[in-house]
Amino acid sequence: MNWAIFEGLLSGVNKYSTAFGRIWLSLVFIFRVLVYLVTAERVWSDDHKDFDCNTRQPGCSNVCFDEFFPVSHVRLWALQLILVTCPSLLVVMHVAYRKAREKRHQEATGEGGGHLHLDPGKKRGGLWWTYICSLVFKAGIDATFLYVFHSFYPKYTLPRVVKCHAVPCGNIVDCFISKPSEKNIFTLFMVVTAAICILLNLVELAYLVSKRCCECLAARRARAAWPGHHPHCKQDDLLSGDLIFLASDAHPPLVPAPPQDYMKKTIL
Repeated sequence: MNWAIFEGLLSGVNKYSTAFGRIWLSLVFIFRVLVYLVTAERVWSDDHKDFDCNTRQPGCSNVCFDEFFPVSHVRLWALQLILVTCPSLLVVMHVAYRKAREKRHQEATGEGGGHLHLDPGKKRGGLWWTYICSLVFKAGIDATFLYVFHSFYPKYTLPRVVKCHAVPCGNIVDCFISKPSEKNIFTLFMVVTAAICILLNLVELAYLVSKRCCECLAARRARAAWPGHHPHCKQDDLLSGDLIFLASDAHPPLVPAPPQDYMKKTIL
């Protein structure tokens, strides 16, 4: 694994996230990814080898193991961590796309041609919607995997002994799971951290939506107080060029350069 690339992606996600997003990133990287890499794989490395059943019937142990462990915890967690981090990378890619458009525009029009985005990393227009969708997807992915885990393993716990009567077992067979207490501890830890991540995503989503609603109300009150006057900053915030011109060669509406005041000095 190239840790330099991984570090660059993490720094980009951290740079364009809110305070809640940075807490979420720290929780995912420290308490989920590192715990998974350092401990979880070792705890579940011998789950099939040490799955003992009190029978010598050929194939019975393998069938009972497959019946009780249809999908390994480790593989489910790996898939969950991959899917839950992808939406954050889409935000970084969207910012990079904005910067590339801004650079091409500056090269084509020069310094006096205005700006497409005064701040490419500011969550406005299409980037705001990308960030909101990423929060919804992250919360939905974690919630889906929690439901899947609960479906496979009720109450997220593993019993010490399971009874199996699948073919080719001749009768009901008792099978014993290796290190069930240790596996239950790690399972509950991963479940709790995933639930906290869902809560952080929902809190951040509520924060961004409420902040946006307050800004829209403030802009509406300003327009009502000064008829015919439209606040300049709010017009910049409502640009939707990121959504409309993603696959088009046409140029989106340009943001005019901020006016500059020139003062003349009089020599007495």
